[in-house]
Amino acid sequence: MTGTDQARLKLTARGAVALLFIVTFLGQVVSFPGPAFVAGCVAAALLVQPRDLLPMVVTPPLVFFAATTFVELIRSIGADSMLQTLGLGLFTAFSSGAPWLFGGSALALGIAWPRGLPDNVRDLRQDLAARTPGIPKQRESSEQAYAPEPEGYFEPRVYGKTGDD
Repeated sequence: MTGTDQARLKLTARGAVALLFIVTFLGQVVSFPGPAFVAGCVAAALLVQPRDLLPMVVTPPLVFFAATTFVELIRSIGADSMLQTLGLGLFTAFSSGAPWLFGGSALALGIAWPRGLPDNVRDLRQDLAARTPGIPKQRESSEQAYAPEPEGYFEPRVYGKTGDD
């Protein structure tokens, strides 16, 4: 096998999100959260399969939130006031990590865009349009803006017969 015949490592969306979570979590533990999160975003965006770019691009804020909350919850367990320590830790971690969060998310989006993210969005729109056949594509006139409910739509149905029958 030559170098061109070898398959490159490609992760699914779940694998990329797991990788991002692990890198972010380890960065939070060793008190280097921002650069670790950005490095995880870059690695996830580069290693994910092109068909899974859309789920990977939208999850970095959620992953950052989950990893930070988990680490701060663990750090606050031994404190005198766990709730106060947790609240202060979350506030500090989220406020100091916000620029890294925005930067890492934007970098992941910037890497995913030329790799085929617009095609994924287009495919999603086509799939959603195909699944909802009853929804009209465009309104024909502005006069049909209100479509009333069919007769008896909100009236309860009575099944069976009454005791008097």
